[in-house]
Amino acid sequence: MAQASSSTMDVTFPSDTEILITRTLNAPPHLVYRAWTTPELVRKWWPGRRGEMTVAAMDFRVGGAWRYVMVAHGEFQVAFHGTYREIVPNERIVHTEVMEMPGTAPDSEEGAVLNTVTFDRADGGATTVRIRTDAGSKEVRDTIAQSGMEGGVREQFEIIEELAASLA
Repeated sequence: MAQASSSTMDVTFPSDTEILITRTLNAPPHLVYRAWTTPELVRKWWPGRRGEMTVAAMDFRVGGAWRYVMVAHGEFQVAFHGTYREIVPNERIVHTEVMEMPGTAPDSEEGAVLNTVTFDRADGGATTVRIRTDAGSKEVRDTIAQSGMEGGVREQFEIIEELAASLA
């Protein structure tokens, strides 16, 4: 298993098709989950420090759709969408994710990866968040891993931790 890590976030590749990102945040699970599932809060953390979010549409229920759009500092638009497959409040969210390319229908699941996000109570009232992405193939996994997503996710976690602390 290949691994890249820092003192605050670990990125591992448990299989040829998977990426696992693990980070422990200094906030309880219910507040981290709230930051993850409230559109007004998602708008604050999802773009990291790389742009401005213009759409945070969430029909947060099993079978419901979501769509996030941001304008990056480089003045280009980045959009993703998917469908919620499983929701266990304060514990687990499973959803598909599609990066929209020119010509991608906003409801298309073609090329979707499957993300499983878990929120586990850790020592001292903290939360260990794990994001397991099943990309479906090694090629897609490697493309995601080489896209710069690690830096963006690191920024997202920093902002989520700040937001969750402000909700306490």
